[in-house]
Amino acid sequence: PVVTDPCNPSPCGPNSQCRPINGQAVCSCVVGYVGSPPSCRPECSVNSDCVQNMACANFKCKDPCPGTCGLGAQCSVVNHNPICNCPYRMTGDPFVRCYEIVERPVVQETPRDPCIPSPCGLNSVCINRNGSPSCSCQPEMVGSPPNCRPECVSNSDCSNTLACINQKCQNPCSNVCGTNAECRVSLHVANCICPSGYTGNPFVHCSVEIATPPPPRTPEDPCDPSPCGTNARCRPVDGSAVCECIENYFGNAYVACRPECVSNLNAHGIRLVFRTTARIL
Repeated sequence: PVVTDPCNPSPCGPNSQCRPINGQAVCSCVVGYVGSPPSCRPECSVNSDCVQNMACANFKCKDPCPGTCGLGAQCSVVNHNPICNCPYRMTGDPFVRCYEIVERPVVQETPRDPCIPSPCGLNSVCINRNGSPSCSCQPEMVGSPPNCRPECVSNSDCSNTLACINQKCQNPCSNVCGTNAECRVSLHVANCICPSGYTGNPFVHCSVEIATPPPPRTPEDPCDPSPCGTNARCRPVDGSAVCECIENYFGNAYVACRPECVSNLNAHGIRLVFRTTARIL
């Protein structure tokens, strides 16, 4: 008898294979197909034929992630599509390469000092108060920022009784004069003098002036010059001049004393000579 092949022609349908077993055609789907003959079909033809985390590739539902993302990246499937991400604490292009983030130490930024540079002007002081500048004039300066200035730069900036010392109007007499001296200011200038009863250098020391007693007074001689007249003698008595005529003279001793006679001839022309007095006979 003639042996016939039950698989020729194949009764299995497309995408199937037929095997004769004991004279019977045994049908099965070819590898990679699903279903049963005569309805063998590919596993998928579009992504929607697969579950959400699979994609249709070459009529097979496969994981779309392998070989899709870059080195070190993570892959997740959303609606059949692969999504590449760099893991936590990593960065980079997830389709090329992810690398670890090198954390740099956090540097605390120093708050800016509002007093650098100072907005207060010359001869002033700037203080940082809660991030805002507070301006004031330096000690010994007058005015207000930004116009702080010295109290004086010359004597003319001060009253007549004061002088400009170290840019301050001050008493020029301070520690200028010597011991016991007096200081008087005239037109900003200190003048040192020793007070009454003192003597010395007023810029060094004034000493008590020691009064020198006057030389003893020589009593005046009332007879020098003599107040007496001619031929009189002067005799001091109790500080007064007493005048008296010398011997053999008479008259007013304060005017003139005269002899008793001035010639030895008498009326008769006879010269008479006496021992003590001359007389006219």
